[in-house]
Amino acid sequence: MINTTDPSIDAAEERMRLEVDEGTGIASLTLCRPEKLNAWSWEATRQLGIMADRIRFDERIRVVLLRAEGRAFCAGIDVTAPGGAITGRSGAERTRNYYEGLRWVHERFRAFARLPQPVVAAVQGYCLGFGFELALMADIRIAADDARFALPEAQIGVAVDAGGDIRIAREAGAGWAKLLSLTGRRIDAALAARLNLVQEVVPTADLDKSARAVAEEIAANAPLAVQGIKRSIDTFADANLDAALGLTAMSAALTLVSDDSVAGYAAKAARRSAEFEGK
Repeated sequence: MINTTDPSIDAAEERMRLEVDEGTGIASLTLCRPEKLNAWSWEATRQLGIMADRIRFDERIRVVLLRAEGRAFCAGIDVTAPGGAITGRSGAERTRNYYEGLRWVHERFRAFARLPQPVVAAVQGYCLGFGFELALMADIRIAADDARFALPEAQIGVAVDAGGDIRIAREAGAGWAKLLSLTGRRIDAALAARLNLVQEVVPTADLDKSARAVAEEIAANAPLAVQGIKRSIDTFADANLDAALGLTAMSAALTLVSDDSVAGYAAKAARRSAEFEGK
């Protein structure tokens, strides 16, 4: 299901593209499956880890600009991606396999979130589920005025997988984290800004220019100072993150093998409300 040993990326399976502008020190990491609304998958997670490894020790890169092609930043999980479901010889083994798979996802995401270089995210359109969680791993988020954010996992019977609810609690407080993740409610860019989930809202046409301008401001400063500042703030803000992510992996694994998640995905595919039984 997950290729954890091959660091190569097949051009036909490319989920993101890395381009370095040596003149500015900005590396653009672009989600590049607009026809799928940049929907997320196990393969996208693998490639994110590969990109983090490429960025980490590249002396040319002072700032990462995380962006996406098309009308959506990322519309959430790609339910059509191959290898989407994890199997096992028993319910216990399948739960264990999901748990280890999610821990692996957290490790890849952590490698990206903890890059020494700051990450500026430019978000447009749908930013849902895994897409929202990815954006929350950036250090600074600039949103287009058409951006829409949500963690809809509970609506399909699963726990939030990658720590997005925890990061919302860090930025906006536990009450808002619970309201958004327990309801799956969508919010617009203006409300996201009021909740400190994005730092700036701009017209859609100005998104790339505005996000790049912030990246250029950071890139013009002393790299060692910038990286030290990021590290200090993250150490304070993420003090309990690793422990919370351990609980997240187990909660998500249990719900992913539940009957409720089967009912939830089927209801979503049929565009109807799910009937959950808590089993």
